[in-house]
Amino acid sequence: MIDAHIHLDWYKLEEQEIILEDLEKGTIDGVVAVSSDLISCKNVWKLHKKCPYVHPSFGWHPEQPLPSEAELDSIERMIRRHHDAIVAIGEVGLPYYLKREKRSLDVKPYVAVLERFIRLAKELDLPIVLHAIYEDAEIVCDLLEEHQVEKAHFHWFKGAEQTVNRMIRSGYMISVTPDCLYEEEILQLVEQYPLELIMVETDGPWQFEGPFSGQMTHPDMMLESVKKIASVKGISLEEAEEQMETNTKSFYHIK
Repeated sequence: MIDAHIHLDWYKLEEQEIILEDLEKGTIDGVVAVSSDLISCKNVWKLHKKCPYVHPSFGWHPEQPLPSEAELDSIERMIRRHHDAIVAIGEVGLPYYLKREKRSLDVKPYVAVLERFIRLAKELDLPIVLHAIYEDAEIVCDLLEEHQVEKAHFHWFKGAEQTVNRMIRSGYMISVTPDCLYEEEILQLVEQYPLELIMVETDGPWQFEGPFSGQMTHPDMMLESVKKIASVKGISLEEAEEQMETNTKSFYHIK
C-alpha cells in the first residue's frame, strides 16, 4: 500500500530511518510526503533523493502565520524546477483551526495564497493536496471549479453531507486515516463516499487513539484502515487493498 499523505520530514530522524528502511524492504510500497513550508519542501526533496519510494509534494500548510512573498516565490520556483519529479502540490488549503483560535483572523490573504497554488496546479497539470474541512471545503470547491482543477485530494476530510455530495459529483479524492477505527463521523464518510475515490493515509507523525494509543504513527497502520473500509463496504480485504492501491497510484501517477 501507499500512504497517500504523511509529513515524513516532521518525524524524528530515528523514526524517519525506521520508515525509510521499511520502504526499502518493500514492507510499504511508498509514501506521498507532503510539505508545509519552504524548509519542509527542501527536506522532503532530500528524503526523496535518499529513497525513491518517497514521492514528494511541495506546498505551504495553512495552519500557520502567513508566509512572506519571498518564501512563496521560492516554493513556486521549486515546484516549477521539479514539476516532473514531484507528484502533487500540497499540503495547501485554509486555516480552519487557526480561525477557531483567533476569531479576528483575516482569511482573505490565505485564500489568495491557496488560489496561487490552485492556478499553479492547473498550469502544470499536477494534483493538489488540500487541507480544507467543514465550511472551508465549500470555498475550496468554488476555487477548484473556477480554475477548472479536477485532480483534487481532500485529506482527512470532515464536512457536511451537501459538501460531500458536491465533492463526489466533482470526482474529488478523499483519504482516510486510522481514526476510522473509532470515529463515527469518519465511518459515515467511508460509507457514503465511492470506493474508487478513497485512499488511505496516516498524516503522520500525528498520533492516534484507540488501538494505536501511544504508538509511533507508521504507514503499516493503514492495513487496519483498509480492513475497516472493507468491512463498511462489504467487500474482501484483498479487493479493498487492490482498489486503494489502484486509486493512489492512478491519482498520483505513481508507477
